[in-house]
Amino acid sequence: MKKQLLTCTAIASAILLSACASNAPTKSLAIQKPNNQYEVTAVGKTSLAAKNNAIAAANSTCGRNASPIIVDEKSGYNGALKGVFDEKTGQMVQAAAGILGSITGSNTDISKEDDYQTVLTFTCQAK
Repeated sequence: MKKQLLTCTAIASAILLSACASNAPTKSLAIQKPNNQYEVTAVGKTSLAAKNNAIAAANSTCGRNASPIIVDEKSGYNGALKGVFDEKTGQMVQAAAGILGSITGSNTDISKEDDYQTVLTFTCQAK
């Protein structure tokens, strides 16, 4: 019973928080590290979007005459209810909020443009 109450409270809180606008940056910049390495951090609504945004930033950093060579990649979930639920449960809560929104006719999408984050460390190699 307590678990159901906690879940319902979490879903209601998430729906209320969905009205908050995301302030996620739309373009990621690279920082230079020692040994000719660079690091970019990018976010996205999905894991794939975050990785694509990080790769685009790496390509932009290296320019037309060089290609990024990935040294390290770290990806993570930073979405709604992180710390309350694991990633899969958070996704189920987001789906439930979407279903509730379609029934009530309101926008209850709790996913944001910065739910996932990817950090790439790379070097630029001439083509």
